[in-house]
Amino acid sequence: MQEPEEKKIALELLETEQAYVNRLHLLDQIFYTELMKEAKNRKTVPEEVVKMIFSNISSIYQFHSKFFLPELQKRMEDWSSHPQIGDVIQKLAPFLKMYGEYVKNFNKAVELITVWMEKSLPFQELIADIQKRKVCANLTLQHHMLEPVQRIPRYELLLKDYVHKLPPESPDRDDAEKALEMIFMVAKHSNTAIAEMERLQNLWEVYRRLGLEDDIVDPSNELIKEGPIQKISTRNNSTSEKYLFLFNNMLLYCVPKVIQVGAEFQVRLRIDMDSMKVRELNDTRFPHTFLVSGKQRTLELQARSGEEMNAWIE
Repeated sequence: MQEPEEKKIALELLETEQAYVNRLHLLDQIFYTELMKEAKNRKTVPEEVVKMIFSNISSIYQFHSKFFLPELQKRMEDWSSHPQIGDVIQKLAPFLKMYGEYVKNFNKAVELITVWMEKSLPFQELIADIQKRKVCANLTLQHHMLEPVQRIPRYELLLKDYVHKLPPESPDRDDAEKALEMIFMVAKHSNTAIAEMERLQNLWEVYRRLGLEDDIVDPSNELIKEGPIQKISTRNNSTSEKYLFLFNNMLLYCVPKVIQVGAEFQVRLRIDMDSMKVRELNDTRFPHTFLVSGKQRTLELQARSGEEMNAWIE
C-alpha cells in the first residue's frame, strides 16, 4: 500500500527537522562554543562580540533538540494509531516567536563577522578551521547562520501542503489549520521585527544627517517624505535651494551645510503638524509653488514640477 500524502509530508517535516537540529548543533555547540572559548582564554575577540553574532541561538537550539524534534519523532513512531501532527505544532508554535530576535539581529551579525575577520587573525583562522571540518560541508559560517532565518517560512510551506493534502474527514484537520494560522502569525511577527528594525535604522540615519538635535530625535517618529525645494523670496524675486524633511508630526525646513562635517543639514524652522496649513499658489512668475504656514511663519516654496508639488501637498 502506498503511504498517504499527508504522512509523506509529516515525514519530510521530521527529516528536515533532524537535519536542522544538526545545523543548530553546529552553530551553537561548535562555532559559538569554540569562539567563546577563544574570546575567554586568548582575548583575541571580545566576548560581547561573539554573543552579539550568535544572538539567542542557544535557546533556539535547546528548544528544537530537546522539545520539537523529540515530539515529532514520538508522533511519527505512533502514526498508525495517532496520525496527527497539528496538535504538536500548535503546542510548540508560540515558542517560535523567539526567532524574532535572531532574525532582527541577522544583518548586524553578518556585518560583525566581516569586520572581525579583517580585524583579528586568530578569529579568522578559527572560523576557517571549523569551516574545513566535514560537518561544515564546505559551507561558510554565514551560510549556516542563514538557516534559522529560513526555517519558519519552511514550516509554513510544509504545513500548508500538509493541510492541503489532508482528507476532509481527517481528525487532524482542525488542529493542523490552527497550527498553520499560528505559524503564519509567527512568520508575520518575525517580519514585523525586521521591518521595525529597518525603520529605526533609517530614522537614525536621518537624525544623524540633521545633527542629532535633542528636540528632534524621537524613535516613534515616521519619515514620510524628504527632498530639495526652492524657497521663494518675494522681496527680491529670487529663489534659493533648501531641503525639507516631512515627518508624521512636523515639517523641518533646512539649509544644506556647505562643509558637511557630521550633519548634512541645519534645521532653520520646525512647523508642527497640528497648526499647519498647506495650499497651492497660482504665481505666473514662479510655477509649481505652494504655501506652508505654521504658527511662527509662512513659507513660499517652489517644486521642480507639477507632480512634485502635488506630492508635497498630498
